[in-house]
Amino acid sequence: MNTLTKLALGLMGQLKPQPPVGDASTRLALVAPNQQGGMPLMESLMRRESKRDFSPDALHAQRLSDLLWAAGGINRPTLGGRTAPSAMNSQEVLLYAAMAQGLFLYQPNSHSLALVQASDVRRVTGYQDFVDNAPLDLIYVADHSRTKLVPTAQREAYAHAAAGAMAQNAYLYCASAGLATVVRAWFDRSALSRAMGLTTDQQLLLAQTVGHVKEP
Repeated sequence: MNTLTKLALGLMGQLKPQPPVGDASTRLALVAPNQQGGMPLMESLMRRESKRDFSPDALHAQRLSDLLWAAGGINRPTLGGRTAPSAMNSQEVLLYAAMAQGLFLYQPNSHSLALVQASDVRRVTGYQDFVDNAPLDLIYVADHSRTKLVPTAQREAYAHAAAGAMAQNAYLYCASAGLATVVRAWFDRSALSRAMGLTTDQQLLLAQTVGHVKEP
């Protein structure tokens, strides 16, 4: 669906998810993340870039696992520490994965995906046409109920900073793994909030499309 069509549907309140492809399990166990090797950090930084041409091919199970762990997984099990920082360790940014088979919430403690909506919400994650068919759209959502110790006026800024760190982790993993990605903030917030079933305490921050590089 092109951008103009999405904008028009948004104005009419008709930008909605599609039916899922296949059966979505209530929980998807992920393979263990590969925490060894990969490209050296400085080389990953040299290769970090935004790409907007994606193959529709699904990510390999290992790639999906490694990506989610890099963005917001647990890297210090004894402390419950994450790969990205957050104010007062509140971990207020939730990481959702929109795929053809459904919308899932990443669960760092069990390193798994929990089904949230049995619908394909990818087209609602952005006005750009490529979000519809790329295999994965990550969505970063702040749950402000987790930051009650943070002054109200600062909660949104802190959440955006945490989401930015998570998105950069995903960028660096994609650079290392040869995947394409782009972070985005241009989407219909009302339509996406409805499609995801977000509460009043939850705020959309960013989206990030990930996939294989489309061959010319």
